[in-house]
Amino acid sequence: MRIIDRYITSSIAFVFIVTTLMFSLLYILIDSTSNLDEFIAQKVGLHIILQYYVSYLPVVLVQTAAITCLISVLFCYSNLNNHNEIIALRASGMDFWRISRPAICFAIFISGLVFFANEKFAPVAQAHAQKIRDEHLILEVDREKKKTAKINYLTYYGFKNRLYCIDMYDPNTYEMEGITIHEYDDKLQLKEKTLALRGKWTGIAWKFYNVHVSRDSDTEGHDPQIKVFPEKLMDIKESPQDFLRQSLNVNSMNSSQLYEYISRFSKSGALRAINNLHVDLQEKIAKPFSIIVIVLAGLPLALMVGRRKAQTFTSLAIAIALAFLYAIVNSVGIALGKGGFLWPVAAAWLAPVTFTGLAIYLIKTKFT
Repeated sequence: MRIIDRYITSSIAFVFIVTTLMFSLLYILIDSTSNLDEFIAQKVGLHIILQYYVSYLPVVLVQTAAITCLISVLFCYSNLNNHNEIIALRASGMDFWRISRPAICFAIFISGLVFFANEKFAPVAQAHAQKIRDEHLILEVDREKKKTAKINYLTYYGFKNRLYCIDMYDPNTYEMEGITIHEYDDKLQLKEKTLALRGKWTGIAWKFYNVHVSRDSDTEGHDPQIKVFPEKLMDIKESPQDFLRQSLNVNSMNSSQLYEYISRFSKSGALRAINNLHVDLQEKIAKPFSIIVIVLAGLPLALMVGRRKAQTFTSLAIAIALAFLYAIVNSVGIALGKGGFLWPVAAAWLAPVTFTGLAIYLIKTKFT
């Protein structure tokens, strides 16, 4: 590595570490202040509070890595501008890509770390922090409300190789709506499909209403058998509590686990729920690349020579504006994907592709 590369990389790394610590401390300060009444009401010990925030730190670092990396890069290059070092580098014959190479390499390195953390640490940390919060930090009233909140698009794999896809499950009344049950044989071939408009727990069994039961064609080639029941007591071994324990938390799964989950339930027929899971999967894959894209979009603005006194504040403003715009575009893309207006891949990659185009436009406009 050449001296200039080491110099720029070390400067970016130093600012990145300082900014990361500041963001972490700021998050702890804001969150602890907002939850102070809960800490006092629940008489939570200091060791529990420390354990909660230490557990949540990997999630905070992953969530803030993009804006932290962008601020570090822009701050470093703005400082080079303040001392006329950018002018000297360009006068020596270095083009945009040569000057920005340390920043791009650093962004790629951080992107790889974020992807690794997302796969190995963040999901476990998210689940552990949520468990601590549920057990120690949430007021009893709020804990009861959470237990009795309605669950939408519940998927459950139960006894007899049955896959349950439920549009709505009410844990207060033990009622279901929009029920689809796929039963598979030992070779995972669909054997029976049950559709029901709604269902209710009677205390000893599940009773379904407006039930359609269809059996697959047998080995002799007979047509599928379809039976209709106005109401039917179901041979289902699962209790209401079993369905409650199966509520899916995408944040506690890494991309490989989520992919296996989608593959397992891809034939369930719950198209909307599966589509939403595909969008979540693509978002997990695309998220680390946002660091590279957003840094690449900010670099042309940082390398433009302007008034030196305003350069540092301008870089911070650019970083905040770019991160804000990126978050908006990404949120719109995810919403369109889950609404069915975009393919999951297009929804998750809308922001990275858009800002990559913006970066290419700025580089061509300002440095060619």
